[in-house]
Amino acid sequence: MPFQIPTLTDPLLLSEIEKHGKIQVYEPGQALIEPGQSVKMVPIILEGTVKVMRTDEEGHELFLYYIESGDTCAITLTCCSVANPSDIKAVAEERTRVIAIPIRKHEDWGNEFRQWKDFVAQTYQNRFQELLKAVDDIAFKKMDERLLKFLVVKSKQLKTLEVSMTHQEIASELGTSREVVSRLLKQLEKRKLVELGRNKIYVRDDLDELINHLM
Repeated sequence: MPFQIPTLTDPLLLSEIEKHGKIQVYEPGQALIEPGQSVKMVPIILEGTVKVMRTDEEGHELFLYYIESGDTCAITLTCCSVANPSDIKAVAEERTRVIAIPIRKHEDWGNEFRQWKDFVAQTYQNRFQELLKAVDDIAFKKMDERLLKFLVVKSKQLKTLEVSMTHQEIASELGTSREVVSRLLKQLEKRKLVELGRNKIYVRDDLDELINHLM
């Protein structure tokens, strides 16, 4: 079998996925789906990471959550279930391999396979919790706290202490301005929590532990 999905073990279901699913590969920065596009498949991530964002009419983006190996996108599931166009943007963070499930099979398997039904339900639950965390961050946390958390999550997601992003890219994901991000990063560097390079931010390997004591 050319793929593994840790949460799915039913051999009949996996056989159906292999039979009807289509392997697709996305390079870093390539969009899986854009706002307004019709949702024609349910993507399950096999390798890599996808960033899911909300965009407005002026092109501003707000980061919602990541989907990683073994995950799918709850918002995509919702759109295909009610035949609505996508209202999110999903972009590959690294070289990402997915298996695309046809919508009609997603609907059929919900009736045929208890494990698929549970997989979809757990996806909704996981993404809902992540959205609540995103709302809490925006509503209750200071921007420096949000920036530190963002750097820790990004570092873990990329499996490196070197985060290669411009200040503008970070600002776009956090819903703030480049000037605010640049100012806060300089403050964090003075506190020796990060080290700044050219379009690179070097994160301390113990930053995750320090956050609980510093904030």
